[in-house]
Amino acid sequence: MLFSLAVIFLVGLSAAAIFQAIGLPRIIGMLATGILTGTYVLDLLDPKILGISSELRQIALIIILIKAGLSLNLSDLKKVGRPAVMMSFLPASFEILGYFILAPLLLGINHTEAAVMGAVLGAVSPAVVVPRMVKLMEEKYGTEKSIPQMILAGASCDDIFVIVLFSTFVTMAQGGSAKATDFLNIPVSIILGVLLGSLSGFVLFYIFEISYSKGNKIRNSTKVIAILGLAFLLMSVETFLKPYVAVSGLLAVVAMACVIKIKADKSVSARLSEKFGKLWIAAEAVLFVLVGAAVDIRYTLTAGVAAVLLIFGALIFRAVGVWICLLGTKLTLKEKLFCVTAMPKATVQAAIGSVPMSLGLPCGKIVLSVAVLAILITAPLGAIGIDRSYKRLLAHEE
Repeated sequence: MLFSLAVIFLVGLSAAAIFQAIGLPRIIGMLATGILTGTYVLDLLDPKILGISSELRQIALIIILIKAGLSLNLSDLKKVGRPAVMMSFLPASFEILGYFILAPLLLGINHTEAAVMGAVLGAVSPAVVVPRMVKLMEEKYGTEKSIPQMILAGASCDDIFVIVLFSTFVTMAQGGSAKATDFLNIPVSIILGVLLGSLSGFVLFYIFEISYSKGNKIRNSTKVIAILGLAFLLMSVETFLKPYVAVSGLLAVVAMACVIKIKADKSVSARLSEKFGKLWIAAEAVLFVLVGAAVDIRYTLTAGVAAVLLIFGALIFRAVGVWICLLGTKLTLKEKLFCVTAMPKATVQAAIGSVPMSLGLPCGKIVLSVAVLAILITAPLGAIGIDRSYKRLLAHEE
């Protein structure tokens, strides 16, 4: 396992630095490292580390979501209002509709199987989008109109929406029927996640304050560990409560970090944000190398040209959904175009792309093939699109 960690950090970060030096996003180097060193090519990574890959990826995602929460200004998000809410479900709905219409025509599968495929591919990757939006907020690009905040909120919420739909469509594909209560899980999950996270943030802040008032100064490094521990607990609560009620652990983590930012002194939240930014350097390598290792490259060749056309066709549907979300806003044409670029796939697709095949669904292999292809196409394209366009398309706030 130690050798695998050495490969992840040394090779992953070296590849990231090489790609950055030639003007391409670091993520491409890390994804390529994972693909090449993973089970399906060179097989250099220990099965033990691959066995806990999903947990390690989740830890990395938690780190960047805490960083996002500590950078997010809720008053800015309130200014956006309706478009922020719509961005959390409408673009994904349009993309799923695109697969529902196009997949039977291009791949010959039925509409239920097309809905399953759309649900696998409908979510954008918070692992790709969130760190870039955090960077934009720190550099103050598009922040006057709260564009990064809106995209960040949408990327954090549409995963919940899509995964609930995925569970429902898989049940239908297995011969079951969808229930209205399944769809109620979406708003319930969001509301309970925000409430749970907010309460946790208040409790943790007051523990820090009480300790400080009694002369026991808590080092920022200790606070980082406490915040991480509470974030892990919130994610565990989601798992514990799953049989009884839907709760979004990811949104709870963001809400907790937001409350700490609001309640704490600005200098304290800034230092905490900086420390989580440093943690992200290691977490990013773990996340994207292991996402790459989860990609079964063998399935890309079986997908074919029709799958590539399907992916781009569905992205056009998604772009229409984004455009509708932004109707009636004060965003310029350039700013709306930038919002369309936030479409990369990676973490969700790597996590659930193989589920239909493992359940024995007839569409399982083709769903996995398209999911793999979508990661390989959209993760680099989305990262490049955001990195190369934001300075040209977004206004810089002085």
